[in-house]
Amino acid sequence: MPKILVVGGGYAGFYTAWKLEKHLRQGEAEVVMVDPLPYMTYQPFLPEVAAGSIEPRHAVVSHRRHLKKTRVVTAKVTKVDHATKTATITPEIGEPWEESYDQIVMTAGAVSRTFPIAGVADEAIGLKTIEEAAAIRDKVLTNFAKASNLPAGPERDRLLTVVVVGGGFAGIEVFAELRSFVTDLLKSYPELSFDDTHFHLVEAMGRIMPEVSLETSHWVLKNLAQRGANVHLDTQLASAVGGVCQLKAKDESIQTVESDLIIWTAGVMANPMVKGTDFPLEPRGRITVQPDLRVVDEDTVIADAWACGDVAAVPDLTGGGVGGMCVPNAQHAVRQAKQLAKNLVATLRGEATVDYKHENLGAVAGLGIGIGVFQSGKFAMKGFLAWGAHRGYHGMAMPSWERKWRVIGDWVGGFFLGRDIASLDDRETPRAAFEAFASRPKPAATEEPAAVAAPAPEAGTPAGAAGPAYATPAEDVSKDAAPVDGEKATAK
Repeated sequence: MPKILVVGGGYAGFYTAWKLEKHLRQGEAEVVMVDPLPYMTYQPFLPEVAAGSIEPRHAVVSHRRHLKKTRVVTAKVTKVDHATKTATITPEIGEPWEESYDQIVMTAGAVSRTFPIAGVADEAIGLKTIEEAAAIRDKVLTNFAKASNLPAGPERDRLLTVVVVGGGFAGIEVFAELRSFVTDLLKSYPELSFDDTHFHLVEAMGRIMPEVSLETSHWVLKNLAQRGANVHLDTQLASAVGGVCQLKAKDESIQTVESDLIIWTAGVMANPMVKGTDFPLEPRGRITVQPDLRVVDEDTVIADAWACGDVAAVPDLTGGGVGGMCVPNAQHAVRQAKQLAKNLVATLRGEATVDYKHENLGAVAGLGIGIGVFQSGKFAMKGFLAWGAHRGYHGMAMPSWERKWRVIGDWVGGFFLGRDIASLDDRETPRAAFEAFASRPKPAATEEPAAVAAPAPEAGTPAGAAGPAYATPAEDVSKDAAPVDGEKATAK
């Protein structure tokens, strides 16, 4: 029975394995999926998770719960040698091992792409994982609690300032959702006012949201301005050292904004793990594939190797892609995975493959409770109806009815009960409370060293004359003297 190895369990990997289970006959092939995480993250919901509208666990899909026929391996693939059809699998605990395969599907996804800007690696947080979205929510709530106890001043302003870098869909959505969240949160903090909160979005280009029309993007800018959010176009983040953001405009002027929450959403790049493979890569680090999603080296098809999603450079046959390639988004990743699964099964059965081609259905974004935008061709919809379309589309796109109902339940609960505003920031250090009050064994008592006896005076020495002095430790060290380093270490 041939073995199909799926590398990665995100959108593309999960859907590939899920659809292979559907299309393969009993005993036709074994499917193995490897990913360091035990779940797939539905990334379009991350802004709503950050804003407290969706429970973090409800925005992920458990691999083992929904892949009934797939062998799920929670580990990393650190090397692929397709020449010998082996992959090195490295678990978090234990020794690495070599896994052989007959067919391989590369769906390792993407990671945040950053630039060597001082302070970003130390101060900023991304928005690619569920953990990041949950941490952003908790940070906002914790900072509000801290700020409510402070007088007006620089420290309070710092706690109540949010800076988002990147004006694409992810950046605009999390920026607008957090603005909505904070405005709603003010009702629970009478010590703070709307004017105490500050929102800044930094975009290097002259516009936001390139997926929608210029007119629609202008409407979004106007809506954000009316809600007290500042968008800095043609502006770059020059430094973020110590949380002090230096915003450098196109005219070389610099504005300084100090923030305790800097969110980086300025692009993604293919997972660097593909560099540990012998597959051909294009200049942006993605695996080159042909339209039917088989890996290709220029014009030569590499047998038994497939790739799709953010880690693959998939030709866009509609002519609408950037540089002739499909843009890295969820809409393409899910549909590519479905087509790849069909093509792989067709190949096993000696049938013809079908090229991937998908006409863009449009773009939809949520900008906070009751506000959204939708763009399809020249048709645009704004406001409440677009927000409803956003929730309707993504609610149905969430894999499995089990996950759909959990998300819908969060929305219904939020409508009637409001958002939960309890911060769980201390889960970053869950043992802190236990350690603070835990009893520890007392240090073992150290025995006093025996006194050294003074030698008898030499012959001929008069009684009482001075001789060699050998003081005991008790005589040599005062009780009030500070202990030496060695004694500190012993006490510890």
